[in-house]
Amino acid sequence: MLAAERYDRIVELVNIKGSMRVSELSERCRVTEETIRRDLDRLEQAGRLRRSHGGAVSVKEDQPEIPYRIRETTQTIEKKRIADAALALIQAGDRILLDASTTAGYMAANMPDMPLTVLTNSIQVATELSNRDKIEVISTGGQLAARSLSFVGPLAERSLETYHVDKLFLSCKGVHLESGSISESNELQARLKQKMVGIADQVILLADASKFGIRAFARVTELDTVHTIITDQPLSEEQTSLCSAYHLRVLTV
Repeated sequence: MLAAERYDRIVELVNIKGSMRVSELSERCRVTEETIRRDLDRLEQAGRLRRSHGGAVSVKEDQPEIPYRIRETTQTIEKKRIADAALALIQAGDRILLDASTTAGYMAANMPDMPLTVLTNSIQVATELSNRDKIEVISTGGQLAARSLSFVGPLAERSLETYHVDKLFLSCKGVHLESGSISESNELQARLKQKMVGIADQVILLADASKFGIRAFARVTELDTVHTIITDQPLSEEQTSLCSAYHLRVLTV
């Protein structure tokens, strides 16, 4: 594959998924990770994509939400490690809220059967927990977003206003430490997650390294509303300093 063809292939892959890791691109393009890093630098200079911590993100302004089944096969190992670390933060008797992320789906799949109340807008989470005798599952209901297998919209937002939870486990499209915000790919998801943050005592952000440095279309909340970030790679010295400024606890798995 010629370099120009590889550039086009990299941009195509990143645009399809919204973001990709260097390791993934290396495997897809069959070149070394060092070659991919050089390619990403050139493509960023050309304005064709944007570098992120550990990979690259699309610069397309109007990105559709990536289907759940595609997200489920992206960064799988990292997401499962993050999910396991998140499960360790749950105690019997907790009232928790899980969003419709694939990482939350992995949490639900491995959640022990103990006394819990789980509120969710995720069809996948509710299905995974349906065979647990001790876990009470409450669905928000609302407008079905087929691509994410989730409920969104005014009904889901009003449903959340009925409840209060101890812990919210939240994922997102982007974590931008410089602007102090987390963001989502579309307004419906962002609005619902804003409501989620508003009813939780603790907000625990589940974000693999590909999410850092990204400012997606719709702002969800400021980082000062987040208490803990669970991620899969050590942050840089600058990122660690920014997290300290927001009083964020960072767990690296």
